[in-house]
Amino acid sequence: MTNNKMVCDLETGVCGEAGEDVMETIDLNLLQKKITLYYVTDPICSHCWALEPVLRKFEEQYGHYFDLHTVMGGLLQSWEGFADVANGIGRPSDVAGHWREVGEHSRMPIDGSLWHDNPVQSSYPPSRVFKIIQQKDEQLAMTFLRRAREAVFAFNHNIGDEQVLINLVNQLGLDGEQVIRESGLSDGHELLDQDFELARSLGVRGFPTIIMVNEEKKGVKIVGARPLESYLKGLEQVLGTTEPLQAQTRPSLKNLLEKEGLLFSKEIEVLYDLEQNQVSSFIHKGLSSADYELSEILGETYIVKK
Repeated sequence: MTNNKMVCDLETGVCGEAGEDVMETIDLNLLQKKITLYYVTDPICSHCWALEPVLRKFEEQYGHYFDLHTVMGGLLQSWEGFADVANGIGRPSDVAGHWREVGEHSRMPIDGSLWHDNPVQSSYPPSRVFKIIQQKDEQLAMTFLRRAREAVFAFNHNIGDEQVLINLVNQLGLDGEQVIRESGLSDGHELLDQDFELARSLGVRGFPTIIMVNEEKKGVKIVGARPLESYLKGLEQVLGTTEPLQAQTRPSLKNLLEKEGLLFSKEIEVLYDLEQNQVSSFIHKGLSSADYELSEILGETYIVKK
């Protein structure tokens, strides 16, 4: 897959090309009780990071309507020969400002200074690691993707670096060196190429893209980081229902933190329908001081499981 544009547009919420329509009806030649949801993304897609609070709420409350399948899209193969003159990006350092802008706009913290002193040379290595882990355990692969994004966006670690990837995989209870070794072999490359082919067949040009399809191969494609209402509207359309969707009960904050390990204020606000100034009291009510540590980064509060 060729390099996509590294600039991320705040209005469209897309890393890459949005196309003319941000939400369109599609026909893939699949009324189904359960929908297949393809989430096409990339480990260094800043708008995918910005989407995490909404996507978590969508999954937690409406995930019983769909089966989620995460697809790697290949945002940056390499910087060799890369140039996006129209958007002023010809080298890694040009990305830093765009990342910080997305972070400030979304309030999902993004440092971005690594683009100046330790830039990611390709998003393919962490993508291949994701694919190797996905073959073993889908949920563990999603945990890896989350940890990788925390590392690169908030904590400014180069997730293209082999040792960084090894450490991240080790933290999952897997053998990091073995997984990284597997990801560099032919299977890792083939698995990633299969995702690229699937993304192409789905007509994906920018990230994040969410495609929901029913058994009749009819569905919707939603491009960019959108409000929850956009995904609910798309899901209703694919289900072919005029009845309101039934939201599942949200997990307690304690259970959510046990599962996730780290949560930013924005994520808590979105899932539990809170204002920013309500988060502190909500945390104190929902958690014991023995459960978490409270920290701050780039002006944003976050909690970490003890």
